[in-house]
Amino acid sequence: MTKIKHVLGISGGKDSAALAIYLKNKYPTLDIEYYFCETGKELKETYNLITALESVLGKRIKKLKAAPDYEDDVQFDVFLNKYGGYLPSSNSRWCTRALKLEPFEKYVGETPTLSYVGIRGDENREGYISQKPNIQSIFPFRKNIWSEEIISKTLTNSNIKCLTDITATNVHNRSKDEFIKIISEPISYNYDRNKKLNDLLTISISSFNKIVYEYMKSLNYPISHLNEYPLLENEDNLVREDIFRILEESGVGLPKYYDKLEFELDGQKGYYARSRSGCYFCFFQQKIEWVWLYENHRELFSKAIDYEKDGYTWMQDERLEDLIKPDRIKQIKEYHLKRTASNSNSKSSYLIDILEEAESEGCAACFI
Repeated sequence: MTKIKHVLGISGGKDSAALAIYLKNKYPTLDIEYYFCETGKELKETYNLITALESVLGKRIKKLKAAPDYEDDVQFDVFLNKYGGYLPSSNSRWCTRALKLEPFEKYVGETPTLSYVGIRGDENREGYISQKPNIQSIFPFRKNIWSEEIISKTLTNSNIKCLTDITATNVHNRSKDEFIKIISEPISYNYDRNKKLNDLLTISISSFNKIVYEYMKSLNYPISHLNEYPLLENEDNLVREDIFRILEESGVGLPKYYDKLEFELDGQKGYYARSRSGCYFCFFQQKIEWVWLYENHRELFSKAIDYEKDGYTWMQDERLEDLIKPDRIKQIKEYHLKRTASNSNSKSSYLIDILEEAESEGCAACFI
């Protein structure tokens, strides 16, 4: 039987940390390897989280380096020089490819691998994940644990008879006829793939998983090498509140950069924080997060400024040296106060729930 590797990438964010704890507690028989891709530009809070996680998991989290011949703190700089000083951006995410995906893919090699990704049930994305054929992504927090690629292949109209036969053989409860009825309905303009998927999941998540699993056996995906797979029975759908609960109950807690810090503007109190893991100079962070970095990690902000040279900047519309001018900081804070006021009904004590765009952008390899 082919050996299957189970891996989970720890980004330093809340979701991947919670997923590691969740899988350890719920599926202890899975022999999962944990890894962390170092850029050398993470906040110290990220390493504090990793240390706490190692204690709870009872395993070391393997640190992967894109440039193993260089020191930890210059991993990003090695590739920045390679790219001629061109800073990464949302349109050119060379940092994710070079510093995250390539070290991960080298670590996995050609071994059939299941990679567990912590995208939640209240998110509608898959993120920036490996496309290597021997690496298959699984999403345990969602009702649908399968990737878009697998769902597309499984539910294609040309596959209706195959799925009907699989259902007739493998579904042994009263929902069999319901499954066959929906499976037999072709995808069309009026009945798209998402609607069909949701209808099938509504009948029975575990039965749908078994149908997909049996179909996967006919294809050369990593999961096809397994005789059994415990997550087929998983019917959980975890959202943000569940993530906070898992981390708090485990004793790991949330990364400290999520903690709200108070600031005052013209007699009015406000709060700011960081909404994501990743490098301290991440180009995806919002303006208020840059202000947070400037006022709470001045030395790191200065280093971020040093990277802005030869016409390259972290933001398309503004240089960091302009962002920290007093009038500009005031303007950013005023806008942030208005946003938080408009979200004053939020029950969460974390700003990540108030920053509307906190999780709408970014790479799964870096932020979850």
